[in-house]
Amino acid sequence: MKRRHFSALLLATGLGLSSAAIALKPPTERPVLTVSGKIGLKNAGDKARFDMKMMEALPQHSFTTRTPWYDKPMKFTGPLLADVLAAVKASGTTVSAVAINDYKINIPVADTTRHKVIVARLLDDQPMPVREKGPLFVVYPFDDSSELRSSTYYERSIWQLKALDVQ
Repeated sequence: MKRRHFSALLLATGLGLSSAAIALKPPTERPVLTVSGKIGLKNAGDKARFDMKMMEALPQHSFTTRTPWYDKPMKFTGPLLADVLAAVKASGTTVSAVAINDYKINIPVADTTRHKVIVARLLDDQPMPVREKGPLFVVYPFDDSSELRSSTYYERSIWQLKALDVQ
C-alpha cells in the first residue's frame, strides 16, 4: 500500500512539474523583451514577454571576450539565446532581432547551436543601462573562433535588444 501511494505521489509530482515547466507566466515587472512569430508558448496574446526577473530565472552563462565596441575584453552574462528560444518553444529557422532604435538584423537559429550566443543582461557583472548598450545585448563569444571575428557576426550582435521575431 505504501509503495502504491509513493508511486502515485511521484506521478502527481512529475505531472505537476511538467505542466509548470511548460507554463510561461506573464511578466510582473516592465517587459524588456518581446518574442513573437513561430512560438508555441505565449503569455501576452500572440506574443511572449519577458521582464528582467524572467531573464534572470533562465540558466545564466558568462564569457569574457574582446569586441569592437570596448577597448578591453569584457565579461558578458545572461541566458543563452537558445534557452530564450526554448522557453517559448520557438520553431523557426531565423530570428529577426530588433533594437530600441528599430535596427533589425536576422540571426540564423543555427547560430544558437553552433556558438554559445548569449542575451547579455550584465556587463562585467553589472546591469547595462540603455546608454551602455543595454538592457539586453546579443553577444557572440568572439574570442572562441576567428570565424566569429567578422562583420557578419558583429552585425548580429545587436545591443539595446527589445524584440525577437521567430520566422
